[in-house]
Amino acid sequence: MPVSVLIPTPLRKLTENQDVVSVEASNVDELVNALDSKFPGFGGRLRDESGALRRFINVYVTDEDIRFLQNKDTALKDGDSVSIVPAIAGG
Repeated sequence: MPVSVLIPTPLRKLTENQDVVSVEASNVDELVNALDSKFPGFGGRLRDESGALRRFINVYVTDEDIRFLQNKDTALKDGDSVSIVPAIAGG
């Protein structure tokens, strides 16, 4: 099932400057794998050494934060929109 992924500006160099890409995935974990297959190195920007999503990366499926759903096991359905949002800190 195709899912649209909104790519934040800092990661667009990995997607040949595309701001939206489409991948096939049934959950967020598969989505990260599909992004890494299509755009090598993408998965390493989203996952830490243990394979968990990095703390400073927020992922939303149709405007819902996956941390309040099933995290990387959050199911995706045809036509879902996934937003990847790096956390920003300042001081």
